[in-house]
Amino acid sequence: MKKTLLWACFLIGCASVQAQDPLIEPEEGRTLLERFTKGGKSISSSSMNLQFYTSAAANFIDGSLDEAAFKINGVRLELLGDFGKNFAYHFRQSFNKYSNPRAVDNLSSSVECAYVDWRMNPHFMLTVGKQAIQLSGYEYWVNAIRVREFSDFNNYIDCYQAGLNGAIIFSPTQRLNLQVLNNSAAKGEESFIYGLPEGVNKVKVPVLSTLNWDGYFFDRGLNLRYSASWGELADKRDILYLTAGNVWEKGPIVAYADFMYSREGIDTKGLISELSATLADGGVTAQHVHYFTTILNFDYRVHKHWNVYAKGAYELGGVYKANGPYEKGLYRRTWNAQLCAEYFPMDNSELRIYLHLLYKDHGLTSRARALGADDYTSQRISLGLVYTIPVF
Repeated sequence: MKKTLLWACFLIGCASVQAQDPLIEPEEGRTLLERFTKGGKSISSSSMNLQFYTSAAANFIDGSLDEAAFKINGVRLELLGDFGKNFAYHFRQSFNKYSNPRAVDNLSSSVECAYVDWRMNPHFMLTVGKQAIQLSGYEYWVNAIRVREFSDFNNYIDCYQAGLNGAIIFSPTQRLNLQVLNNSAAKGEESFIYGLPEGVNKVKVPVLSTLNWDGYFFDRGLNLRYSASWGELADKRDILYLTAGNVWEKGPIVAYADFMYSREGIDTKGLISELSATLADGGVTAQHVHYFTTILNFDYRVHKHWNVYAKGAYELGGVYKANGPYEKGLYRRTWNAQLCAEYFPMDNSELRIYLHLLYKDHGLTSRARALGADDYTSQRISLGLVYTIPVF
């Protein structure tokens, strides 16, 4: 009996020692990057930012108060930096989006960016992972927390997708991007407001290909960015994007003119499809639609603590080929006007307090009203705070 107890204690002691052993031995504890660089510095630079955007807003419909509430408009965590000599990484997650994983890329939709850059030589860089589609336009490309109101065109693009981008770098001011990403707008029934139209089959290779040119001129004051994108939404249903951004950013002025066009075999944005919501047989996903948007903006930094801007957008949406209940022609004619004053209470800080005014006319044509939809106007007054907090 004593021998049995002695052996039991010995075995338990051995098990206890094993349970306390480190998962990685000190010699093995070097990161993969440290091994890759043969003991060299693994992280060249690293930073973490917490982006925070909140506001109190009063919303009006046709001049009558609809809702007044406090909102957390955006909270995002961002990690970025360099490792080795030729690699960089970027990770960003939004806490305001749904976290259901997508079937196509197997990643939560709340993760906006998760990619690695590889500078293969001075003239070519490869980006792998979840990244922004290389569309053009300042409103599309700028950090989202700097935009108080998006155009409908940009607001309804699922802009972060997984894939590859190859950048040909001609000079520090000129580059050409060749990109192939997943196209979540082609993932099936759930991609469209009322499902796939009858008789239309899901595509087997849901990708979007983009060619983008990005150039700077006049001592980097003028930025011209032009893109063309094409992909399949479903069998014999394509999507084409033609987008252009023209930006002047120098001294106290930021001025831009964006032009964005899409021709869609199936309505990915749902802006025309939603007009059929009150039909007796229910809504129908529109096919063969096109959208065109013009955005104009002028910012002026009147003082180191004050910035003001005026912005406007004019948007058209129509059907280029009759289908179902949709006749050929124009359906939407929407425009908005915005005024904003921003106060920066701290020097050299991204903390800003703003007052923003929005007027938007949701104009519909007789074709849209024939489907049972009504046009209206909306207004918003918002007082908010935006801060990019540098954690480290």
